[in-house]
Amino acid sequence: MFAVIRTGGKQYRVTPNTVLKVEKLDAQAGGTITFNDVLAVGIDGNLTIGSPLVIDASVTATVIAQDRLDKIIIFKKRRRQNSRRRNGHRQHVTVLRIAGINANGQTYTAPVAAQADTIPPAALDAAESFAVISGENPAAVETQA
Repeated sequence: MFAVIRTGGKQYRVTPNTVLKVEKLDAQAGGTITFNDVLAVGIDGNLTIGSPLVIDASVTATVIAQDRLDKIIIFKKRRRQNSRRRNGHRQHVTVLRIAGINANGQTYTAPVAAQADTIPPAALDAAESFAVISGENPAAVETQA
């Protein structure tokens, strides 16, 4: 089961128990957020695509932390003018764990064995971009494609 949600002007494909970093949201760590902008839902091989949104579908997530990404250096130079500007920027992000997908009047969550109370520090360190952290075996992901 998966869902495609829209937040921060971007679209994310999420599954239950997935950890991802999105643009900063106004929420405290430990709180929950519900995304009602669900663009598509895939359950048991059946794909439901909204026009533009799937009706009565939502995705619930738990806020893990408010974080900042690595610094991006902005360097501008005008040649032969002795003009240089160096700037830096760290984007604010919210780290989320997807708790469940609500669609067709049912709630889909991850199996109990796959859920973990804490996130290993290596998992948070691995998410330096807006990429999805997945606990799946890479070999299993390649066979699905």
